[in-house]
Amino acid sequence: MVRTQVQLTEEQAARLKAKAREEGTSLAELVDRLLLEEENGGYEERMRRALLAVGRFASGARDGSEAHDRYLEEGLDLR
Repeated sequence: MVRTQVQLTEEQAARLKAKAREEGTSLAELVDRLLLEEENGGYEERMRRALLAVGRFASGARDGSEAHDRYLEEGLDLR
């Protein structure tokens, strides 16, 4: 572990601490998630990839929106 010092405004520090408290995590974990997010292309890249997947797959079922719970149960073998 490397100890470092970062200067933040009072507002930035308060917002980060509130976010960490809200998520039950540390400031270091928040920074780590931010870095991972950047490495994975960020929100915009995830959204772009998700939109590219829309409509590319089909199950053949005509009642997927009505029977999705049943299909999920069968797929996970929860019966």
